[in-house]
Amino acid sequence: MIGNEQFNEVFAAAPLMAILRGMGAERSLAVATTAWDLGIDVVELPIQTPEDLRALERVAAAGRERGKVVGAGTVVSVEHVRSAAQAGAQFTVSPGLDLEVVRASAQAGMPPLPGVATATEVQLALATGLTWLKAFPASVLGPSWIKAMHGPFPQAKFVTTGGMDAGNAGGFLLAGARVAAVGSALDDPSQLPQLAALLGNDGLGTTGAR
Repeated sequence: MIGNEQFNEVFAAAPLMAILRGMGAERSLAVATTAWDLGIDVVELPIQTPEDLRALERVAAAGRERGKVVGAGTVVSVEHVRSAAQAGAQFTVSPGLDLEVVRASAQAGMPPLPGVATATEVQLALATGLTWLKAFPASVLGPSWIKAMHGPFPQAKFVTTGGMDAGNAGGFLLAGARVAAVGSALDDPSQLPQLAALLGNDGLGTTGAR
């Protein structure tokens, strides 16, 4: 069995996670700082290019100084797992459910967050011992998918990723998602007040999102 219950603690403080995709090291650090200052403690950087790995290394180092959690996203191979660990990632996120990647990540000391989009994938992940799952692409699946999956799989804890912003994140949290992962919203000053409201709303931050 491979567990990822470490995410219970990782996501305990807030129902939002930041995704910083392809921004480069300097911009990634700036947006990560915006997220941390806003109250979003957990940041994910997809690693698809060498520059992404440099950005991850930079943000992970800054995160350690502030006591924040930084992970690697778009981890689709064992080589990606090794690169993520070398760059200082504390967890991995994948778009799909690859048990080889899951095992490699767990063995490297990084809890894995695999992507799921079907009941079959959710069932397989849970049977493997994984209770925290990435619902992807969330904007396509919709909040009703979260509600539907919680019928047969009440123990599943979903992190919604893909097409999330300040306008729709709340709906997914109210549908039962534990965490909504936002990306470009953090780079949009007009959305920051809405994100702050989500973080400060007890109905979402404790009841709806927990």
